[in-house]
Amino acid sequence: MIESHGHLITVRSFKIRIFILVIKDNKFFIKNLKTIIFLGQSDNFKDLLKINQKLGIKTIIITSEHQAKLINKKEINYLIFNKLDEDFKKFINKKTNIDETLFISLGARYIFKKNTINKFFKDHLVNFHGTRLPLDAGGGNCSWKIMREDRIDNQLCHLIDEGIDTGPILFNKASLVPKNCSIPIDFEIYILKKFLEFYKEFLKKLINNYKFELKPQINYLGRYNPRLNAEKDGLIDWSLDSYDLINFINAFDDPFKGASTYLNNGNFGKLFLKKTHLHGGDSSNHPYMSGIVSRHDKDWIVVSTSSKHMLLIEQVLDVKGRNILEKIKVGDRFFTPHNELELSKKNKTVYNSKGLKKN
Repeated sequence: MIESHGHLITVRSFKIRIFILVIKDNKFFIKNLKTIIFLGQSDNFKDLLKINQKLGIKTIIITSEHQAKLINKKEINYLIFNKLDEDFKKFINKKTNIDETLFISLGARYIFKKNTINKFFKDHLVNFHGTRLPLDAGGGNCSWKIMREDRIDNQLCHLIDEGIDTGPILFNKASLVPKNCSIPIDFEIYILKKFLEFYKEFLKKLINNYKFELKPQINYLGRYNPRLNAEKDGLIDWSLDSYDLINFINAFDDPFKGASTYLNNGNFGKLFLKKTHLHGGDSSNHPYMSGIVSRHDKDWIVVSTSSKHMLLIEQVLDVKGRNILEKIKVGDRFFTPHNELELSKKNKTVYNSKGLKKN
């Protein structure tokens, strides 16, 4: 997600015939679909495969070298292709009839060029996205939602074109994120659950020959969110007001490494904060006090911010994941060097088929 604070092969083939993908009169429907090819990675591959199997659809999973590390190869069969090159195309043509195949991108780390989309995939390429496009195209969905306090989940399927999350929308379904969701792992569990429900409903509609109207995205609205990496993008700016500060720290909590900072002269190295709460029960602050540990209550510390609230922090982890809370003393100060904050903003976080791209 989520950062937002990714061999072979086919799963069993079944004899049930369903339908071939057709786009006609600005409608998207299927006729004789036999195969679904997933491109990318999903935490719920096992559930997706079960859905496909129950519908009698043959499944192939193709992923990148980096995303393959996120897949349990003892449970899921897959093939690695780092590029959509000639070897990839030969394999697809050998294993399936493209006219009877639906390609589904699940966070795929590939560049889809117009010629490939139109001539090779024959426009049978769709993407599932968990935002209200054209708002929030890009990546890091859960972390950006937490930072902005966005509480609306929107499961969406759209055709893929040459842009980034810009193709016409086929189907969407919105819901409210439960009140108890506060960190990325909470959001991810809920969003994955809603995605499975949405995916199953989408396929059932296709099987029933439902004709999806192609809805072009409005090009004068929208926002692109770059991908995030906790190690690089999670540096804490202690000048933020208390609301923005807690949202930022929460955005990089589990399952990510945590938002990061330093203590005093940096002797502990980079530290990662987790299980952090906003607290309004202590005295007021001054911006100069931001980051100062004002009280140590054994199981948590109380830290000042630049505005009204305090932070209650239960976990301060070093690079080896050890909680050093007991080593922190009142009067200590958390800080992040300005040069590191500036560097993190200068260099855009980019993932390719091999993982995080080095600047």
